[in-house]
Amino acid sequence: MILASKSPRRKEILENIGFNIIVKSEDIEEISEKIGILENIKDIAWKKADAVAKSYPTEFVVGADTVVEVDGEVIGKPEDEEEAKEILKKLSGRVHNVITAYSLINKEKNIVVNDIAITKVYFKKLSAAMIDWYIASKEPMDKAGAYGIQGKGAIFVEKIEGDFFTVMGFPIEKFIERLDKLGIKLNDIERI
Repeated sequence: MILASKSPRRKEILENIGFNIIVKSEDIEEISEKIGILENIKDIAWKKADAVAKSYPTEFVVGADTVVEVDGEVIGKPEDEEEAKEILKKLSGRVHNVITAYSLINKEKNIVVNDIAITKVYFKKLSAAMIDWYIASKEPMDKAGAYGIQGKGAIFVEKIEGDFFTVMGFPIEKFIERLDKLGIKLNDIERI
């Protein structure tokens, strides 16, 4: 399977299940004219997968996109340390949604899956010292919402409602369910 993403976390999640992953990504403009957060993020995930699938029509290509949403505002990756600090202050002591959209395309087999998963994340109240410590680690700089639940950012999370892997960047359980509906069983994944 081709992963149309440079995310090491997505690659790790898929490989841990047994997929043989090849990373091939295209630089696309991650914008959408779709209305609404969910349709917008699904469109971006599809664009990522489709850009690669055009060059590999016989392969299964998967793309994904993750954002954090709080009070209707979409929060992506921080541009710099100052923005990371502002994002973490905004999330401090609050509940937010992590939304991961994924697309699976195989042009030859006429397969197009475009789906979404949402997990609710409860953050504890963060002190200025905790935020500064975390930003100094550089961990938040390449992550939606300026934190990684699988790393040092785990200490900020009180609890989640939903799938942990959605927050990490790829909703593997929901993805496997969709593959099953397509007739692709777990025994077949190494051949995808």
